[in-house]
Amino acid sequence: MLFSRRNLLRATGIAGAAAVSKVALAALPEPVMQTRPDTMPPLVPSSGRPYNPVVTLNGWTLPWRMNAGVKEFHLVAEPVLRELAPGMKAHLWGYNGQSPGPTIEVVEGDRVRIFLTNKLPEHTSMHWHGQRLPNGMDGVSGLTQPSIQPGKTFVYEFVARRPGTFMYHPHADEMVQMAMGMMGFWVTHPRQKHPLIAEVDRDFCFLLNAYDIEPGTATPKIMTMLDFNLWTWNSRIFPGIDTLNVRRGDRVRVRIGNLTMTNHPIHLHGHEFEVSGTDGGPVPKAARWPEVTTDIAVGQMRQIEFIADEEGDWAFHCHKSHHTMNAMGHAVPTMIGVDHRGLARQITKLIPDYMVMGERGMADMAEMEMPLPDNTIPMMTGAGPFGSVEMGGMFSMLKVRRNQKPGDYGNPGWFRQPTGTQAFEWAGALAEPARFKAEGGRAMPGRQAPSGEIEVNVRKPGGHAGH
Repeated sequence: MLFSRRNLLRATGIAGAAAVSKVALAALPEPVMQTRPDTMPPLVPSSGRPYNPVVTLNGWTLPWRMNAGVKEFHLVAEPVLRELAPGMKAHLWGYNGQSPGPTIEVVEGDRVRIFLTNKLPEHTSMHWHGQRLPNGMDGVSGLTQPSIQPGKTFVYEFVARRPGTFMYHPHADEMVQMAMGMMGFWVTHPRQKHPLIAEVDRDFCFLLNAYDIEPGTATPKIMTMLDFNLWTWNSRIFPGIDTLNVRRGDRVRVRIGNLTMTNHPIHLHGHEFEVSGTDGGPVPKAARWPEVTTDIAVGQMRQIEFIADEEGDWAFHCHKSHHTMNAMGHAVPTMIGVDHRGLARQITKLIPDYMVMGERGMADMAEMEMPLPDNTIPMMTGAGPFGSVEMGGMFSMLKVRRNQKPGDYGNPGWFRQPTGTQAFEWAGALAEPARFKAEGGRAMPGRQAPSGEIEVNVRKPGGHAGH
């Protein structure tokens, strides 16, 4: 894994860590930074207890150092520039150069020490979502600790007491800081073989987050409550979301956390899975059942597992149709049946973010010729081997291949369906439906008035009693 490093202490000075004791300051680990939006290879542990690492979709795992038996990490809260997809970037807040921040991986029983340096323009804190820890380490500003002021560094230290899937995020000015992208994943691996935690061949994780960024701009609107227009996985939107590439026969685990303002029914094509864990811990085997969609509510983690035994390129997405679109406007008029293309081109010269539905439906948006504002991508985009996928936002693919080597997370390209296993156009004659003949050529016989017109009588109630 390649990282760019910078000397944070040189930038912040000794006063920037005034909240840390001299002993801790002397041991302050150098922060590791990463700005590339690629899915980085798993970080195989070279110190501490061994474990099978996870792969963060369009993200990475934060390196650590061992200090007298303690696993030390250094997080830097700071403004970041995140590429949401090729052709669109956003000014967000995050950690160590990215939003979401890097994944933290530890082992059950590890004593963990995290240094958090604040380079934001306002105070912050850090809440370790789902962790069992001392109350003073819970990270709620004003309740369990003073806020971390700009330029200061605080230390959190506790034992990772239980294995599972967790996340971290501020508990200070949450509406602003989480809307700006401040969050990250945390995975605690079991110390030894666990009866409810299976060993897997591939272990992926990502967070669900959302932004309201007007076309032509790059900064989220932090006051938005529901009308978001960019639905993302790890602050990436399709086609910028990497695919999950696995070998046929692999046992696959996918860990998903939701820090948006609504629930997300996550749906996988071609396979059945079981929900094997939540942020509350492993799910008892007797409580599991096969699913193809699981709903993840706000603030929840879900861990799904399946055997990837069907080759192909399988869609993997949120099943809320508005969440598989990009740069969506909520005041878009319906223009089905109206040819407005020439007019729309003229209007966009005056109003760059003007956008209407195509006269035949939303699929026209995927091939829209209207000019877009800078730093904006089409609502429905992404090209497949047979044309436009007509998706955006929370959409990716599970790519299953028999010849994908163990440990290889590279994209194998498009799947070629074997002969006779793909839908095709019918070139023969079409028989008339039998029900039409039986009903005299009409699907639903009607009853006409003598004049040939249907009379409809409407009575308007005079008050509430007539409803």
